[in-house]
Amino acid sequence: MQPVDFTTLTAACSEIRANWLPSRLEQVYQRDRYTIAIALRTLKQRGWLEISWHPQAAHICITTPPPRIPDTFTFSQQLIHQLAGLALVAIEAIAPWERVIDLQFARRPGENALYHVYAEIMGKYSNVILTDASNTIITAAHQVSQQQSSVRPIQTGQPYETPPKLIGTIPNLSESQQRWQERVSLVPGAIKRQLLKSYSGLSAALLESMLLAANIPPETSTDTLKPDDWQRLFERWQEWLQALDSSKFQPAWTKDGYTVMGWGGVESVKDIQELLNRYYTDQLNQQLFSQLRHQLSQKLNNILGKLHNKAQTFKTRLQQSDRADEYRQKADLLMAHLQNWQPGMREIIIPDFETNQPIAIALQPDKNAVQNAQSLYKQHQKLKRARSAVEPLLLEVQTEIDYLEQVQAAISTMGYAYDQIDNYQTPEDLQALEEIREELIGQKYLEDPEYRDRTNNEASTSNFYHYLTPSGFEVLIGRNNRQNDQLTFRVAGDYDLWFHAQEIPGSHVLMRLEPGAVAEEADLQFVANLAAYYSRARQSDQVPVVYTQLKHVYKPKGAKPGIAIYKQESILWGKPQLVISH
Repeated sequence: MQPVDFTTLTAACSEIRANWLPSRLEQVYQRDRYTIAIALRTLKQRGWLEISWHPQAAHICITTPPPRIPDTFTFSQQLIHQLAGLALVAIEAIAPWERVIDLQFARRPGENALYHVYAEIMGKYSNVILTDASNTIITAAHQVSQQQSSVRPIQTGQPYETPPKLIGTIPNLSESQQRWQERVSLVPGAIKRQLLKSYSGLSAALLESMLLAANIPPETSTDTLKPDDWQRLFERWQEWLQALDSSKFQPAWTKDGYTVMGWGGVESVKDIQELLNRYYTDQLNQQLFSQLRHQLSQKLNNILGKLHNKAQTFKTRLQQSDRADEYRQKADLLMAHLQNWQPGMREIIIPDFETNQPIAIALQPDKNAVQNAQSLYKQHQKLKRARSAVEPLLLEVQTEIDYLEQVQAAISTMGYAYDQIDNYQTPEDLQALEEIREELIGQKYLEDPEYRDRTNNEASTSNFYHYLTPSGFEVLIGRNNRQNDQLTFRVAGDYDLWFHAQEIPGSHVLMRLEPGAVAEEADLQFVANLAAYYSRARQSDQVPVVYTQLKHVYKPKGAKPGIAIYKQESILWGKPQLVISH
């Protein structure tokens, strides 16, 4: 993940300063343990300023409104308690070339600041700290004790101390090319590494884009650079310093990340706020998506492993109970041939009633023939009772397995791309995955003492996968069991057609039809392909898919989410490989 460097921070703050000062603070919302959003209102607009102290993704930018769920974090409550109704009057760097921003709050523009919010955008050492006018710490996102850092503890009631000063040389627009070149080439080495060693305020991403713009490979040794190379690189160096001096930047997406200098850009962006908000939202969502998907998959694998073992135990007991009649038959034979028994016998061979074939019956030598027959009758009764006890238990376990395999199928088809499995694609993918986690918590498969219901039913209704058939009919597909139930039993209309992979865990698929509309064969096949694609059998060439009218689809009483039964179905062969995911 590309970290926010001094150049990016300067560019972002310059833009915020131009568009959002002065502004009134109306609200503070903490999105997660690393991110706050501050609602600001100017005379022309209202928006949210996001400050993140995430160790890999610390940043500051204008962002989208937070979700409408309760904020239970104390840090945001402390901020709003002190800052509510005040004006953000200044956004300043605490010192040249430092990645620490001082957000100053006063009663109104032109007055002295009553409070300071210091946003330290410094990688794994990032933090957000609130102080009063005398720079006494009121609260901090991350408190640092004396034991954790004797150099710079950060604790409530203590004076705020700025980070240690930069010790490297500061880049200077007035420095001559000769002096700059001498400094960088003093010790021969890779040009990128030598620039990083020679000057403060640089980052690996900035230098790579600068060298790319100068057409110089980053690992090129300084002693092999020609005069023309040095000239081109120095021009880029000056271009960078002039952009910082004039606050004129060119935000753009690059092949591997972003730039605010325009170098290596493949797509321009209208402003830096949009660039940073989208980049870090996507990067953090990707991280959360991968972690959550792995956690849920591991949990489901563990639970299903135990359930399959339990089911196998019940099946073994049922197989044993299948021998119940055999014990009764042997007891009947023994009772019919009591005269053939002799004391001390361990086995007796008696011809079968129907086939006349000899049958060997094991005996207990310390019991007589009648007692041995009674033992066989008891075994017969025991096995019959076992069947009546085990069958409902097996059914219960199998129902649970079917449900969890349905959940597993929803997870396995989420965020899938032909070139990369486990690929986060949209915020809806993460939301659907979070809904699965909440469902599993609700079904008691997961424990989460910090669980907060983040579901938003309105969002869920528009969060289905969407497709159009060749004739233009809308197709909706559930991303998880909650959406499957919602799709089938709330959204679906009387004339819609319902599709599902036959006897295979997968999504509920709905083809929406107006009254009197008739789907062509191509439409039916198209939707059957989708139902096969969004099922566990996705890798197969052909998958049996059932479809029927909604009036023939039911939810059994007490069934778990996503479970449905159907009748009067037709069958098509779905071809998942023909589907192009979007």
